[in-house]
Amino acid sequence: MSWTIFATVAMLIASNCIMTFAWYGHLKLQQMGISAHWPLIVVILFSWSIAFFEYSFMVPANRIGYEQNGGPFSLIELKVLQEVITLTVFTIFVTVFFKDEHLQWNHYVSFALLVAAVFFAFMNTD
Repeated sequence: MSWTIFATVAMLIASNCIMTFAWYGHLKLQQMGISAHWPLIVVILFSWSIAFFEYSFMVPANRIGYEQNGGPFSLIELKVLQEVITLTVFTIFVTVFFKDEHLQWNHYVSFALLVAAVFFAFMNTD
């Protein structure tokens, strides 16, 4: 595996781990009683402060990975890859931190269809 593929995927994973916490971590903090009484604007600012670090990984991942910058991925491939990573990270996050949420059969089917989307997005049609 080339360095650019590894670096792109690693930064996309890091980016999505951070963003998942920015988007959904405040809900866990609320469940734990930490942010239960925070005003919504404080929750938004808290999430935005976390999202800054997400961008610190996402932007370089897209720059390095994009084929017009010498990377291995087309723009569509980058987006499909990012979406699958997002849902994978989210699924792990939900299973670990939100024990009351349960995956159902339709979630597994939708995940399989996303994997199929990656297959078709990366399929060589030449």
